[in-house]
Amino acid sequence: MEEAAVKAHYKVCDRLKLEKKQRRMCRRDPGVAETLMEAISMSALECQYQFRFERWNCTLEGRYRASLLKRGFKETAFLFAISSAGLTHAMAKACSAGRMERCTCDEAPDLENREAWQWGGCGDNLKYSNKFVKEFLGKKSNKDLRARVDFHNNLVGMKVIKAGVETTCKCHGVSGSCTVRTCWRQLSPFHEIGKQLKQKYETALKVGSTTNEATGEGDISPPKKSIQGHGDQIPRTTDLVYIDDSPSFCLMSRYSPGTWGRKCYKDKNCESICCGRGHNTQSRVVTRPCQCQVRWCCYVECKQCTQREEVYTCKD
Repeated sequence: MEEAAVKAHYKVCDRLKLEKKQRRMCRRDPGVAETLMEAISMSALECQYQFRFERWNCTLEGRYRASLLKRGFKETAFLFAISSAGLTHAMAKACSAGRMERCTCDEAPDLENREAWQWGGCGDNLKYSNKFVKEFLGKKSNKDLRARVDFHNNLVGMKVIKAGVETTCKCHGVSGSCTVRTCWRQLSPFHEIGKQLKQKYETALKVGSTTNEATGEGDISPPKKSIQGHGDQIPRTTDLVYIDDSPSFCLMSRYSPGTWGRKCYKDKNCESICCGRGHNTQSRVVTRPCQCQVRWCCYVECKQCTQREEVYTCKD
């Protein structure tokens, strides 16, 4: 039975279409495959949530995703950052949940006043997670500008996770006095991570390539032509960066299905999403639960309310 479980785990790793080194890392711990799939799903859902009101709504069907990943758009930068953040988050949580063989709770050796605090609960193991993700995604490459940009954006995702770690404590003692505190570290909810990365997407910097005269290695720099609003701003390690101007995403292309037929919100984003083509208005009757009350014990009783609503969709 154990041998069958190992073979099943190997099959899952093989289905993920990983690179040779990544497949080896996946196979060596039964919890990795499950965590990878969770991270992929979590990152995709968060991307779609953050871009739900925009022309590019994080459409990730196979051909669109493949085309996007071949280019260095702002949207590609966000995808790399949210993916590395998702894997970092999922791995740290998997460790603290006991789903991994090679890691457990965070031991937090750097908590202040450690002698006065008793370690309790189970902290999210960011130390192991960071180490794993850096190894899994690969080391810094100076091969070309695109490789350096992807590596940079991966690190941005990981840094947002690290910046959101909080130490949570509970007091123990007579009458609730804080003679002993039980503390553990927790990651921010992933929705908060997605929100911060979306803000970084909005202020992403376009970059070019330069050569470090001291080392002879390639480096990321502002492009020769300054970008409106950014001047010659040098990218920080916490900025998302990109190298190609994005398409409009208005019409169907290799990068997205366009915005024809997309639902929009009349006073919020129809003009932007529909790209000036206008929108159709349809009236429909919908029935929803309403006036719900909790009944003892143990169910919710609702009436059914019917109302008419207008739905707006982008014209062709």
